[in-house]
Amino acid sequence: MAEIILESTLTCPQCGHVKTETMPTDACQYYYECEGCHVLLKPKPGDCCVFCSHGSVPCPPIQDESGCCAKG
Repeated sequence: MAEIILESTLTCPQCGHVKTETMPTDACQYYYECEGCHVLLKPKPGDCCVFCSHGSVPCPPIQDESGCCAKG
């Protein structure tokens, strides 16, 4: 089994601000406020969280193939 990566780099689609954050392992993060332009990032349709939509690494439940944390 592959090691779960807990850090993901979020990129704001509005202003391009980049920040690496530690992902929660026990819940989805539905919203994230960009530190650059203060826009509220939300998941794209079909994604469970902001990390799956705007991050460099999908959330831990998706990496683990255990399914989206929002479904369980």
